[in-house]
Amino acid sequence: MGLTKTEIFTDQQNQIATIAKAFGHPARVAILQSLFKTNTCICGDLVDEIGLAQPTISQHLKELKRLGLIKGNIEGTSVCYCIDTENWSQMKAVISEFLNQDLQGKEQCC
Repeated sequence: MGLTKTEIFTDQQNQIATIAKAFGHPARVAILQSLFKTNTCICGDLVDEIGLAQPTISQHLKELKRLGLIKGNIEGTSVCYCIDTENWSQMKAVISEFLNQDLQGKEQCC
């Protein structure tokens, strides 16, 4: 069987693409901002704050959790979510390194 597309790229390139996916939808950005603001959240609160349907919020939470940017634990009948601070710090370092590539001293191509 052939290579999957991600296997032809470096780990760093795949990691940056994964991070970009997390920020690829405004609802996920709004969820992350809300979690930073409150430092913990129950899914129902996000529905009220963001204004999207419960299944939509749940799908975005699932994706953010899969990407490792948030974590959640069950409290009664609700799931309480928060930022995964260790993964968030790692993500910031990867993105900073990528965005801080220095172009000074290089000739412009156009």
